[in-house]
Amino acid sequence: MTEFETRAIHEGQEPDPSTGAVAVPIYQTSTYVQEAVGQLKQGYDYSRTANPTRRALERCLASLESADHGFAFASGMAATTTIMHLVDPGQRVVSVNDVYGGTYRLFSKVYAPKGYDFTYVSAEQTNTGLAAHLDEQTRIVWLESPTNPLLNVVDIAAAARAAHEVGALVVVDNTFASPYLQRPLELGADVVVHSTTKYLGGHSDLVGGFAATSDAAVAERLGFLQNGLGAVPGPLDAWLVLRGLKTLAVRMRQHCANARAVVELLEGHPAVQRVLWPGLAGHPGHDIAARQMDDFGGMVSFLVEGERRALDLVAKTRIWSLAESLGGVESLIETPAQMTHASTADAPFATPPNLVRLSVGIEAADDLVADLAGALD
Repeated sequence: MTEFETRAIHEGQEPDPSTGAVAVPIYQTSTYVQEAVGQLKQGYDYSRTANPTRRALERCLASLESADHGFAFASGMAATTTIMHLVDPGQRVVSVNDVYGGTYRLFSKVYAPKGYDFTYVSAEQTNTGLAAHLDEQTRIVWLESPTNPLLNVVDIAAAARAAHEVGALVVVDNTFASPYLQRPLELGADVVVHSTTKYLGGHSDLVGGFAATSDAAVAERLGFLQNGLGAVPGPLDAWLVLRGLKTLAVRMRQHCANARAVVELLEGHPAVQRVLWPGLAGHPGHDIAARQMDDFGGMVSFLVEGERRALDLVAKTRIWSLAESLGGVESLIETPAQMTHASTADAPFATPPNLVRLSVGIEAADDLVADLAGALD
């Protein structure tokens, strides 16, 4: 198999046979002419079911995740919703408790009222005693690693072993790491999910989602659900993600390098109470992250003294933009408790109001450090 960077540029993206175009065309069509009833040209009849641009993305990204099958969706939440159709009312989902606010909202406000059973466990409990929280009614173990926004680290291989003992599937949201830094299926997970809006697209100009698996039975069901539920991306959004993948490796290297420079500033600043980043030797999940990740990522969170201090800080930066989302080339700053994770306010694991989350971009590291230092001072 060719290397990651080569597959990101070439897998599923052969030059167009009719024109020789190097870039995959945007097949902006809803339907396709059939040679006769039931005789399709290259298997295409309707773009909800399949589209050549989307298929190129699915092939490429599945390869990057070491998966046999890939499915693109209209958003990360569309991917999550589709995966949740693998669960029936009365069955259990065991989830790491430090989970993306939109995921918690979907679980607690949409599925729990319909009779789905959810149990939330900490990353520490997941790593040391997950089996005690599982039973034969457990259909899915839902993980993030690193988690959003506290950057806890879950031992994916250990969780997969425990889940498989009771016949449960392991789903890993790999959005924070990207397949360049971590490939959950290689660690024993059954399904990997992404918001392609983030690092995979990489330019804050699209919304999309993705799921991948090497389990043939799960893939068959997800393919049916993708078509049946219809939450698919349009060809332009699929094309934008595909374009983003071409530079994923070089961008991720810079995100990680810049994060190191930012963490060095934060670690030594008197206004910062604690820095949360798996690359720190003192991080409780550092050893696990070093084992299952190729680097520690571009997401950094830290705690300051009180909510007011956090809100003042995020209003003072010039290069860091106050905005939700993450993973773009530009650096973003936010307070999750009031923004991306407001939906967890009534949860027993509510995000601390004095937490600041950084999505470290690929600008000059010196400029990022100077801007953040000025806001902290």
